[in-house]
Formats: sequence, structure tokens, C-alpha cells
Amino acid sequence: MSAKAHILCIGECMVELSEPPVGALTRAFGGDTLNTALYLARLGMPVSYVTALGIDPFSDEMIAAWQRERIGTDLVARVAGALPGLYLIRTDASGERSFHYWRNEAPVRRLFELPEIAQIEAALQQARMIYLSGITLSLFNSDSRARLFATLAAARANGVQIVFDTNFRPRGWPDFALARDVYAQAFGISDLVLASVEDHGLLFGSTAVHDVIARLQAAHVSEIVVKFATPACHVVASGVSEVVSAMPVAGVIDTTAAGDSFAAAYMAARLSGHSPVNAARAGHRLAGVVVCHRGAIIPQSAMPELSFASETL
Repeated sequence: MSAKAHILCIGECMVELSEPPVGALTRAFGGDTLNTALYLARLGMPVSYVTALGIDPFSDEMIAAWQRERIGTDLVARVAGALPGLYLIRTDASGERSFHYWRNEAPVRRLFELPEIAQIEAALQQARMIYLSGITLSLFNSDSRARLFATLAAARANGVQIVFDTNFRPRGWPDFALARDVYAQAFGISDLVLASVEDHGLLFGSTAVHDVIARLQAAHVSEIVVKFATPACHVVASGVSEVVSAMPVAGVIDTTAAGDSFAAAYMAARLSGHSPVNAARAGHRLAGVVVCHRGAIIPQSAMPELSFASETL
């Protein structure tokens, strides 16, 4: 792997069980940063996933699936005697979903204590871009987060772009004061933040877009994308401050991974030389296709044509 050309996505992929109102359980795999990595790979971006798994059939299946999608797996640590995390999705008769997790012993939580971490940290220093989320940060204890932030700061000083997706899940943060402090640290070392008014409201009490932008500008984030509750976002970067609305989408079925796919298309477009506004349009376009399919990952045949060769998105 030539790491300097790569996007490295840090996070967790879990075994996903889905329980419909009627019918048998189905099994798949899921994780926010993994979804983004997969869509980046499908958009032709060289991307690797950074995580830890067990030495077991489920972990083997994950790695084989990622390799089929051309996601690099050489930075996946393997831990004997460990199993990946698991979550169950229950869907009631009205279509409302609830989530139940078994992930406290997942090997990724010990990532920064494993022998492979020296190799992983060296690769992070040489990447082109590092992508992580609020869920990523919730995986680690304070010592591991401190080491992660030190690694990210050193990588940024080495010219690596740091991208942080706020993706806040209250279940992962029993102490909201700690979460606010950790997020503030993440903002302070990020070049691009993909935020949402919903996340900001849960964490900081305000869903006003100008409050989100003001907080991130105070942290000296140079590129800001704030996603609205409706299909639109506000982009602030390179002297531009513009609301970018999505085209109307008919037949929305499942909003799972809408934000993950938006992030992938946005980053792919930016790395291909497109403006932030055009990158947001690319994000909306891919997300608009994803929400018309069930589950986080759409069929390869459903992927839209996104040309990054010119400013025509």
C-alpha cells in the first residue's frame, strides 16, 4: 500500500442482525465509517479500513467482503479469542426501528493497546486523509483517545487532512460533559467537519445552523458542512458560505447510511479537485440513491454515475 495516496477510515464494523415484524432474522455487517469506506472504494478512491477484529468466521467474512469491495485490510488487527461486536435491529409493524447492542468486549476497543498499533500509527502519519466519526471516539477509553488525538495531531502536522463526522449516538456517551469535551478536542484537530444540526442539538442544546458554524469556526475548522434536518446542507469553506439543497427524491425507503454515503461522495469529490459546493451536490446525489434502497449498502448496479473529472456534478 502506498499510504500517502490513501484515505484511512478508523472505526468499528459489527455483526448486524435484523428482525422484521414477520419472518426470520437476517445477518449482515454494519458500521458508520465502514459504510463510508465502502462507498469511497466504489467511487474509485484508494481507501483502507483501520480496526480490530477477532480470529473467527465472522471476522473472516468481514475481511473477505471488504476485499471484494477493494477496501484495503492490511491495517486490520486480529485478536485471538475475541469476537466482533453485534447489534440487533427490531422493526415494528409501523416500520419504526430500535437498536440493541452487544459490543463492550469488541476487540477494536483495545486497538491502541495491541502490538499492531505501531504499524497502524505509522500508516496514519503517511495517509492522504484520515476519516473518523463520533462513534469512533466513543469506542475508546481516555488513554486510548489521548493516544489517538496525539497521532492525529502529528499526522496533521505532516500534511494529512483530518475529517471528522460528528455522528453522535447518546448510547455511546453516558457522560455528556465528557462527550462535549472530546468533541471539542476533535474539532480542534480537524480540517473538515461534517456536522448535523441534530448532533449539535443533542450535544450542545442548539439546532441553529449559525450556532454550529460559529462553534466550528471558533475551533478554527477550515471546511465546514452542516447537514440540516431536511435534505440540504450549509457549506462554509474557501471564502464561500452557501446552502446547497438536494434534488427531491421520490420513493424513500430507508435513510440508513444517508450521512455515511454523503460523506464518501463529498470527500471523493474534494480529493478530485471539486469545489465544496459541487462536492455537496455529489454527496446529496449519492445519498438520494442510497435512501431508496433497504439497508446501508446498495447493490453495485444501483450506484449512480458520479464523474469527478470536471465541475459538472
